[in-house]
Amino acid sequence: QVQLVESGGGLVQAGGSLRLSCAASGRTFGTYVMGWFRQAPGKEREFVAGITWGGGNTYYANSVKGRFTISRDNAKNTVTLQMNSLKPEDTGVYYCAADLSQMGVVSGFPSSYDIWGQGTQVTVSS
Repeated sequence: QVQLVESGGGLVQAGGSLRLSCAASGRTFGTYVMGWFRQAPGKEREFVAGITWGGGNTYYANSVKGRFTISRDNAKNTVTLQMNSLKPEDTGVYYCAADLSQMGVVSGFPSSYDIWGQGTQVTVSS
């Protein structure tokens, strides 16, 4: 069974940067679409970024476009979210997720993802 473990969260001032990593177990990582989601207190979980199998296609929420970059290294079973120019509204618990369907399409809906990590807290102070 695939397991995902996130790391790299923390407290940062507005305008700063953080790099989140997600380590996956399993030999077929390279066949999964991967996504990053976040959830702020009292709000629904929302899509942040997604990446296709080989990393050739990436997708971003409008709120993070131009500031965040998703990438993956299939040889190391990792997916990374580089977050720059952070804003207080980026605060939340960040989750990585795997879509095991092998449809190859990045979805912005949490229900499309089968496996979730435990989450890592990101707090951006103003």
